[in-house]
Parts: sequence; C-alpha cells; structure tokens
Amino acid sequence: MLTIRKAGSEDAGLLLEMIKKLADYEKMSNEVTATEEMIRENVFGSGSNIEALFVFSGDNAVAFALYFFNFSTFTGKKGLYLEDLYVVPEERGNGIGKYILKYLAGIAVEKNCGRFEWAVLDWNEPAIKFYKSLGAKPMNDWTIFRLAEDKIKPVSEMNVELL
Repeated sequence: MLTIRKAGSEDAGLLLEMIKKLADYEKMSNEVTATEEMIRENVFGSGSNIEALFVFSGDNAVAFALYFFNFSTFTGKKGLYLEDLYVVPEERGNGIGKYILKYLAGIAVEKNCGRFEWAVLDWNEPAIKFYKSLGAKPMNDWTIFRLAEDKIKPVSEMNVELL
C-alpha cells in the first residue's frame, strides 16, 4: 500500500538521502554539497516557502518531490514549481510519478496557481515522454540561465553606473 505525506524537519536526513539518489540518476553526484543541517534550515526553517513530500511503500520511502511557489507577472498568479521528483528505480512504471503530479496539481488548483512548471534534463527521454503524456509542453523557446554560487558574489560587487 502506498501512502503520501508531507516531509518535516525530522525528515532532513531522508530527504538528503533521496536527493543523493536523484543526483546519482542524473549523473550529477559531484554537485551535491547539501548537508542534513542545510536541508533542515533551508527547507524546513522558519520563513521557508519550500515543501517536500514522500511516497512510502510500507515503511520504505520510494519517491519524493520538492516544490515551492513562485509568481508569474503575466498571469498575475502564483505558480507551483516542482524542483525535484524522484522515484526509486524498482518502483518506476507503477504510477507513482503520476500519483505525485496529480497530488501537486491538486495543490496548484487549491492555491489558484496559474502555472505548474518543472525542468527536465534533455537526455531524460523516459521522463519527457511521461510528461508529454500528461499534456505538459516543453518550453523550447526559453533557455534557463544560472549563476552558480561562486559567480553570484562577483556580480553583486559589480560597479554599475545608472545613466
């Protein structure tokens, strides 16, 4: 029997464990610098708008999702942004991913969100096929840009003259 529940601060270790499994799958393990304390503070600390959930089969966590709310100036509404969704390999194809997306879509409806968005790696064809089967459309005309942590400070220190 599968159950879904929101994560709490006592789940910081489990959440980090699942994040590391996701990073392994995405071939990005070397990029995980998060610690259990960082998760506890930044995901579950006061003022955080980040939420996480787990899907359990019995006592075993078989999936997780981490999401937050953003805002669209075009729609004038909040949006739900799914940062991560991961299902353990042995449970893929059993409807768990769809279950999570249905659950999150319900939250988006409840919160009157104008959008429900996420990113997927270009090479992850199984995920792309799955998302398209739900009616999701790739945003091919948008490119995500990122300033990594080591680049943020130099930009913040730039000398900018207003004309």
